[in-house]
Amino acid sequence: MNIQVHPSPIGPLTLVSEGQKLVGCYFANSSTAKKLQRTTHPNTNDPILNQARDQLDRFFSRKLQAFSVPMAPRGTEFQVRVWRALQSIPYGKTASYGAIAGRIGRPTAARAVGTANGRNPICIFVPCHRVVGSDGSLTGFGGGLERKEFLLALES
Repeated sequence: MNIQVHPSPIGPLTLVSEGQKLVGCYFANSSTAKKLQRTTHPNTNDPILNQARDQLDRFFSRKLQAFSVPMAPRGTEFQVRVWRALQSIPYGKTASYGAIAGRIGRPTAARAVGTANGRNPICIFVPCHRVVGSDGSLTGFGGGLERKEFLLALES
């Protein structure tokens, strides 16, 4: 496992790779990022992390709308299905928890989708910030609503 902490307009992001895949992107305030930074040594020569950093920089400068870095988010089968569905939300658009539940064939599972969304291990790359309440309101976000607002405004 390799990590790098990368500065961004919304604060430092802890990037994690394993093998040839990105497995994590965490906000600095998350307990996972703090734990990783205490227990793992940074690696500045990891090609996957370098690719992820480059793509983040281009995303934040509005030069990239779709990420291509190879990813392997770890979770339950249900969580992985939700995270794949999140990746189908187009840049600059949003979807409700209920809509995501419908996309994965579980129309009554909006709350479970919300829980899976909150456990997304690769923020920004798997765009959990694009999920909103059924009335279009901004709902909880692990990075804080101010970051969610920033990301949605960046994409608009």
